Parts: sequence; structure tokens; C-alpha cells
Amino acid sequence: MPATPLDPAIAARLKRTPDGLVPAIAQQYDTGEVLMLGWMDDEALRRTLTTGRCTYWSRSRREYWVKGDTSGHVQHVKSVALDCDGDTVLVKVDQVGAACHSGDRTCFDSDLLLPAAGQ
Repeated sequence: MPATPLDPAIAARLKRTPDGLVPAIAQQYDTGEVLMLGWMDDEALRRTLTTGRCTYWSRSRREYWVKGDTSGHVQHVKSVALDCDGDTVLVKVDQVGAACHSGDRTCFDSDLLLPAAGQ
């Protein structure tokens, strides 16, 4: 258990997946650009709120990772908000370099799906 757990008032509002996670959307604070989606549990959210750097839970590696520790592409936290249902976190950040592991600025700019004509 962490030395200082996540604030119980925040923890009570979270609606987690069966494996204890909530999706966390990272958005550039000044432009509104959606950068990426990661996953957080209570500890990752606590670390994000207390360190000012985004910490995520890696579902594949089953470990915490701080964005930018290996790549240098740091996310400096500007604000954190829960959606109205408490099942998604929005983290507004100042992104340094690429947000996507592919090297792209955002994870959402390389595979555009277009709606049917007239939609």
C-alpha cells in the first residue's frame, strides 16, 4: 500500500473496470489536441496527482510507467478531471515531444476513419 493512498473522496467516485482500472485521456492543455489514452488504477492516479507527471498502468507489462521516463517525451500535468460518471479521467498536460509510442505527436492522427457520405 502506498505511503499516502489516493484521497478517499476521489477513490469513492471512481468507477473502475473489473481489473481496477479507469481509462485516462491525455489532452494538450492549450490546444485541446487529444494525445493518447492510457490506463490508471488508484495508485497511478495518486502518483499523477502528487508528482505532476502522468503515471499509467501498463496492462501488457503489468507495471507502472511514467510517461517520458525512457523516451524523454514527458507529460507535465496541468489539470485532472473526472467525467460525470466517474469512469474516465481527463488529464490536461503540456506534452514534450511525441505522445504516441510510434513517434507521432498523437495516437489519433494516422488512421482516420471517415463516416459514410452524407453523414
